[in-house]
Amino acid sequence: MEASKHLQRPRKVLVRCSAAEERPRLTKLLFNVTIQGSVGPVQVIMTRDSTVGDLIATAVRQYVKEGRPPMLPTAVPSGFNLHYSQFSLESLGMDEKVMSLGSRNFFLCRRKPPVPETDGSVMTSSSASSCSKEAEKSVNAGINWLKFMDFSL
Repeated sequence: MEASKHLQRPRKVLVRCSAAEERPRLTKLLFNVTIQGSVGPVQVIMTRDSTVGDLIATAVRQYVKEGRPPMLPTAVPSGFNLHYSQFSLESLGMDEKVMSLGSRNFFLCRRKPPVPETDGSVMTSSSASSCSKEAEKSVNAGINWLKFMDFSL
C-alpha cells in the first residue's frame, strides 16, 4: 500500500527529430586573430558566411578600437594578409569562407609593398601575396654556393 502512495514521474514521450534538427546550427563563430607585433590575439565574432576579407577588416577595426600597441601603420584591411600561423608562408585567399578554413586561430601580418625584381619588373599583389615564391628563390640561390664548393674542392 505504501508503494502506491508514492508519486511517480510522468512518462515523457520522445519525439524523434531528423539529424539536422537535433543539433542547433552555429550562427556565429569566435576567432582569435594575432596581429604581427601584438602581445595577444584579438577576439572576433563572425557569422558563418563571412569571408577572409571580412575577418581581416573586423580584426583590424577591433584592434584599432581597443587602442593596442603597437599602433598599426594603416587601418586599411587591404594592407594585410591572413595566415594560419606566423610560420605559414601561404596567405589565405580573400574570398575564402571562414567556415571552410578548418581553424579558428589565425595570424595577421602587413602586406609587403611591391618590390622591384632584378629584371626590372615589379611584383604584382597576386605574386607578392605568396611567400612561397620568395622562399623558392632563396633556396635556388643556395644551390650556386654548393656549385662553388664543389669547384673549390
